[in-house]
Amino acid sequence: MFRPWISTNLALSADGKISSVLERPSGWTSEADHRRLLELRAAADALLVGRGTLDADRMTMTVPGATLQPLRCIVSRSGAISSEHPIFQKPGGPIHLLVTGDPTPLIPLGVSLHQDSLSGFLQSLANCHQVKHIHCEGGGSLIRALAELDAIDEFHLTLAGHTIFGGQEAPTATGKSLEFLPDSRNFEMTHFEPMVTTGECFLTYRRIGAGPKPQ
Repeated sequence: MFRPWISTNLALSADGKISSVLERPSGWTSEADHRRLLELRAAADALLVGRGTLDADRMTMTVPGATLQPLRCIVSRSGAISSEHPIFQKPGGPIHLLVTGDPTPLIPLGVSLHQDSLSGFLQSLANCHQVKHIHCEGGGSLIRALAELDAIDEFHLTLAGHTIFGGQEAPTATGKSLEFLPDSRNFEMTHFEPMVTTGECFLTYRRIGAGPKPQ
């Protein structure tokens, strides 16, 4: 599959969860983690997020102070997003909405609608919009879908040792599914940065065999 280079970023609790059973929104990690999130965003041509995460975190998917903003790409089964969502209130990159099921007739104005598979959408971003680097910020179900395609080149992780969420239904880095991926995905650690004062550790893993990161 011809596609852009893809990185992901998640915060993980001490017991391996990305949120609580009640889907606690982001903001439970340190300011240093938030700065890292913005640095990773700034390096990408396009940002990718699932609609559930977009809603839970009230994301605008922007890079403060950047003249050229990355594309804002959302994945949804129906495309049902309120026109009152903050993403439509804050200037940023063009918004592309991938609908993988039957689309709602109420797609907000100014949104480029794509009805395709995830793999087809990734190829379209590369071929039609010259996207070289996509950065995905979750959620777990979307990251699992990328992992099933073996389409993750770099995985950024903040291990937050200060938090334990618990609960069998709390989502993990690959969603709530209890099934393993069909095959192993092989990565090597390329960055290890413990932050003793915050109880967090910044980690980066690169897929073995991944091509060079676009500049």
